[in-house]
Amino acid sequence: MTEALFKTNFPNLKLVGRGKVRDIYDLGDVLLIVATDRISAFDVVMPTPIPNKGIILTQLSIFWLNLFSNFMPHHLISADPADYPAACQPYVSELAGRSMLVKKAKVLQVECIVRGYLAGSGWKDYLSTGIVCGIPLSNGLKQAQKLPYTMFTPSTKAEQGEHDENISFDELIRKIGFSLADEVRERSLELYYRAAGYALERGIIIADTKFEFGVINGQLILVDEVLTPDSSRFWPADSYKVGTSPESFDKQYVRDYLKEIGWKISDPPPALPREVIAKTQEKYLNALEKLTGHCFNL
Repeated sequence: MTEALFKTNFPNLKLVGRGKVRDIYDLGDVLLIVATDRISAFDVVMPTPIPNKGIILTQLSIFWLNLFSNFMPHHLISADPADYPAACQPYVSELAGRSMLVKKAKVLQVECIVRGYLAGSGWKDYLSTGIVCGIPLSNGLKQAQKLPYTMFTPSTKAEQGEHDENISFDELIRKIGFSLADEVRERSLELYYRAAGYALERGIIIADTKFEFGVINGQLILVDEVLTPDSSRFWPADSYKVGTSPESFDKQYVRDYLKEIGWKISDPPPALPREVIAKTQEKYLNALEKLTGHCFNL
């Protein structure tokens, strides 16, 4: 199995942040974002990385950014280390395939979540209250059922170790203003509709996903990862069945494993066994190849 990259260490570059997965370096006028192979579940970073996961996430994000570029501006400048500043060149072997040089933007401190199907925390909330993120739904819906309409359910953007909290659209307006809130809602829904239609033609249902946006000179742009197995639920369309927890191409497999072993968020995160690592890598790679139509020799 390929050696995984858990954390970057580039002494000549200015590290300004480590997220659950990404390490971010400030290069002056631009940022360098490096996707490591760390994996989180329930907002907790596991001690065991998934080899090549960062490459898969980066390549999929680049694919979507390019696909959407004719109608949605984004932060990507280049993903080719040869284009990066001279200070990055000693680290080309680690940067190749898993990094992006991006524009600096004022990032909105909200997660723009779009739900097309009843799953995850939405299903859990619906079972107990009949409400998803403050929005009442009709009785009798089943697990994994397509929602009566696509829902925009924003949340706070939590720091590492904390949890995102759902917020209403009115709360979103109070945070960023009506005009910007309305624009991110419309953009999020449009991105989801386009991506879901594209993916379904390739055998994948996008049950839900989250987007992040930033602003440069008053213009809204798409930032961070886009429609990856980390930020979305991908279900194989050929085995999808209402009333079940569908098989997936995302990290639900890791979540399910943690539930099976009885792990609690208050406990130290456990090391993942070899079979879980291999299966997770396989699922992520499957999603990348199905969506892009290309084979990747990782």
